[in-house]
Amino acid sequence: MSVLLNKVAIITGASSGIGHASAQLFAAQGARLVVGARRQAELDRLVAQIGQAGGEAVALAGDVQDEAYAQALVELATERFGGLDVAFNNAGSLGPMGPTPEVALAAWNEALSTNLSSAFLGAKYQIPAMLKRGGGSLIFTSSFVGYSVGFPGLAAYAASKAGLIGLTQALAAELGPKGIRVNALLPGGTDTPMGRAFANTPESLAYIQNLYALKRLARAEEIAQSALYLAGAASSFTTGSALFVDGGVSINRS
Repeated sequence: MSVLLNKVAIITGASSGIGHASAQLFAAQGARLVVGARRQAELDRLVAQIGQAGGEAVALAGDVQDEAYAQALVELATERFGGLDVAFNNAGSLGPMGPTPEVALAAWNEALSTNLSSAFLGAKYQIPAMLKRGGGSLIFTSSFVGYSVGFPGLAAYAASKAGLIGLTQALAAELGPKGIRVNALLPGGTDTPMGRAFANTPESLAYIQNLYALKRLARAEEIAQSALYLAGAASSFTTGSALFVDGGVSINRS
């Protein structure tokens, strides 16, 4: 049985990486999708791939920092598919990397806007649509960075991703009585364009891989499986959680 049969889902950051893999998986599991990202051409290719596999998806390109874009994604889901059941607010960026005293305020604000404020904007419009359906599942892509592990040179990323966990907990308490579950997904290092930007030399990649109990990075498809769990009925009693999918980096000391 398809896990998301007859469900309508929004996925942001869908042009590559975890969002792209999740869109393909959600569609294969019966969801009708609205996929978002900045790059229209990549979204169009994704929609075509989903269609060729027998799924349904529509794309809307834009910037998740823009409140009008958050609203437009929900309006498209409602107009095209009749409502909204699942939102995977996955878009994000690494932000400025380097010593904190050298981080410009503009770069700091950009990271918080992209990773944290965008999630608030998404939820602001997704929640009313889900309430009309009697409930739903909100998912945010956070990180173990800034929660269970600290890395030097990633202050803006860590702060913005940690903020998502606070947002998750507040919304879970606020919306639980109304049938909306809210969870944060905490991936480990993943073989995506963003992940390669962080581990961009053979030496840095080997160092990063050795931090993990599994001694490797994740595939985007592995993280997508955990997003699917949070989206579907298998997680019906899971809300307010920070779900580690981090290959054991949070507990590894060897």
